[in-house]
Amino acid sequence: MSLSRRAFLTMLGAAAVAGQAHALPMFKGTPQAFSTDWLKSKARRMAQSAYQPMKQVPQAWRDLTYDQYKSIWFNSHKGLWTDTKRPFHMDFFHPGLYFPRPIEINIVEGGEARTLAFDISLFDKTDQFPDLPIDDTMGYSGFRLRAELKTPDIFEEFLVFQGASYFRAIGTGQNYGLSARGLALKTGDADGEEFPEFTHFYIEAPEPGDRMTKVHALLNSPSVTGAYSFEITPGLPAEMKVECTLFPREELPHVGIAPLTSMFLFDQTNRARFDDFRSAVHDSEGLMVWNGAGEVLWRPLANPRELEVSSFVDDGPRGFGLMQRARDVEDYADLEAHYHNRPSLWITSDEDWGKGAVTLVEIPADKEIYDNIVAYWRPREPMVLGSEQTFSYTMNWGGEPPKPRDVAQVLNTRIGKGYDKKVPYQIIAIDFEDHPEFGAGEDLQDITPFISANRGTVSDGVLQRNPGTGGLRLAFKFDPGKARGAELRVQLVKKGTSLTEVWLYRWTA
Repeated sequence: MSLSRRAFLTMLGAAAVAGQAHALPMFKGTPQAFSTDWLKSKARRMAQSAYQPMKQVPQAWRDLTYDQYKSIWFNSHKGLWTDTKRPFHMDFFHPGLYFPRPIEINIVEGGEARTLAFDISLFDKTDQFPDLPIDDTMGYSGFRLRAELKTPDIFEEFLVFQGASYFRAIGTGQNYGLSARGLALKTGDADGEEFPEFTHFYIEAPEPGDRMTKVHALLNSPSVTGAYSFEITPGLPAEMKVECTLFPREELPHVGIAPLTSMFLFDQTNRARFDDFRSAVHDSEGLMVWNGAGEVLWRPLANPRELEVSSFVDDGPRGFGLMQRARDVEDYADLEAHYHNRPSLWITSDEDWGKGAVTLVEIPADKEIYDNIVAYWRPREPMVLGSEQTFSYTMNWGGEPPKPRDVAQVLNTRIGKGYDKKVPYQIIAIDFEDHPEFGAGEDLQDITPFISANRGTVSDGVLQRNPGTGGLRLAFKFDPGKARGAELRVQLVKKGTSLTEVWLYRWTA
């Protein structure tokens, strides 16, 4: 993800200024009968013909500078449904600059969809914004939803769709952090990634008293089309039930289902590489996987010096997600970014996804403005031309999911040199939360640390209580020798039963 997109997501998430009451929305064209079957049929027909992108807006809009783009914003007092008793309000984003192709937004009511016309009067602007042409190519670049999250009659935003197939949500009281996508194609491949786009949205008009709203989307790209349905319930966590049906235009050997995108710059595993007053900088700190065998895996994220792709091969995964576990302000010492308040995102498959791999892509980054982490489910079998495949899953934007198993979570991972900085080995210290089976005393002889590395050597390790966390700390030496990389694995076991998450880490020189 580029610098500009991440900066825009921060800027566009800010609340709009006050203004006059909203008039009735402007529609264009004739109403269209709508159903999810109709949307799937449309995506199926499109897959049988060549890819046609949406038209671009006029050149003057695409030539806006960053400062000019920021000088126009949506007036949320003119949002859709603000003058009604409906439980959700909708705002829109203007196109231009990094959003050259508009989307089509349709409102569904009474089984019919009507297309919203672009309305420049819904936006406020400064005198720095130029006079630009408005023609039939104009449209919105995205939208956000607002609801009464904490206070009656105060509508706060909790969800944004904008850019390619990107969207992001927050639990009540949180700050925006990681994003999701409708689909990932060829992420990390040598020949480049393809970014499908949500080109048409069909949003069901909510009724008074509704807690959930429905959004449907048509996905289009050179190699695939798709029909998506989202059932969205704000709260903590914010829940999104997703169903997508994909129609390949060609064989798709590398597909990412339920892809997540986040930022990891540094923490206690790589702190020495960054001269920064803060102790950690990340939107997410670890990948959590509940695999088909019932194990709970914890993989701390890394910021590698070269592109790294990790595959956690599985059969019928039960869930995975990018977690933000450190929740104290002093975990980051950043009073502006509020990294402690960024959401975790947990994906639960609502069906048997079969064989494949939870895939983690880690991209080198030197600034926190870059999203450099991607995680998704990659089916083992390619999607073939002419086929169609449906996936359903649930997304929870908020904190940790309910524990899949009664095991102690990993609280933190620290990596660095020992007291003698000239030694070739690394010291790795893993903090686990407390667990009833750890007992209450200092006698930990019944607990066995299992430590392994596929390259290099590891010591037996030292297990002791950590008075700072109330749990246990395992510290061990890792000597990579001449290896440039190694896969490490740790778990604590008592009488043949694992008491902790399985800690995994890819160490690179």
